[in-house]
Amino acid sequence: MPLTTTRISPDWPCQVKTPGSYDWQRSAAKWLRELVPARYASYPALLRHPVLLARHAQIQVQHEIRIARTALQTARADLPRLGVPESVIEHTIKLYAAEVLQLQHIARSVRAVTEALADTGSGR
Repeated sequence: MPLTTTRISPDWPCQVKTPGSYDWQRSAAKWLRELVPARYASYPALLRHPVLLARHAQIQVQHEIRIARTALQTARADLPRLGVPESVIEHTIKLYAAEVLQLQHIARSVRAVTEALADTGSGR
């Protein structure tokens, strides 16, 4: 009997088990809860329906990307007025640029998990 493997996205988060494996949805929910503000972890609808939690995580990460981009785009103009030294400004710009890239990767991962949850009908 040939082995079948589930093909997952290269953006699939390593903290989440492969779709179809034992307890994968629980691992997905646990990972998604880490991406949203802690107070959301207690909302019953988000606990019972991981696809709703995934949707909220997608929105949350998109807002974080916008915030990091705004911080990056305004750093050179705003930080000198706050008395921040040039060397710190350069470091901060690199930090924001790296954060945008990391958040974009997380957004792709959340999208992959959301699609897998929706495909398994966990949101119903």
